[in-house]
Amino acid sequence: MSDIAELEQRITAALERIDTGVGELAQGGSADSAELEALKEALEAEKTANAQLEERVAAIKEKQDTTIREMEQRIEDLSAKLEEKEQETKRLIMVNAQLRENKETVNGAEDTAALQAELDALRQARKADLAEVENIMAELKPLIGEGG
Repeated sequence: MSDIAELEQRITAALERIDTGVGELAQGGSADSAELEALKEALEAEKTANAQLEERVAAIKEKQDTTIREMEQRIEDLSAKLEEKEQETKRLIMVNAQLRENKETVNGAEDTAALQAELDALRQARKADLAEVENIMAELKPLIGEGG
């Protein structure tokens, strides 16, 4: 871009020199027609160079604008994907929490079932102990003298 700025300065300076020369000619300067023709040719050459520079600047600007639009679209697409991933992450966090809760419930149910089985076993053992105590009592009653 600095080359373009330098060329624009050169063109501007050349146009000013040409303008000064044309102004002198208009005031009746001593320039001859050959010099006037050379100045006209120089002016045309500078106008052509200026037009070419303007075309290059326009092409560069168009390319830059296209690149900016593409980058903006890419940013928009990436932002949408990021939003989707954030939503997915939130959903996974919720699912994970639900799984932990379910695991605790299952573990609690397993603990409850184990406790219930242990309680049932203790009840059966107590019934067996009571039955044995009743048998012993039944055998002891005749010995003690209690009649039945």
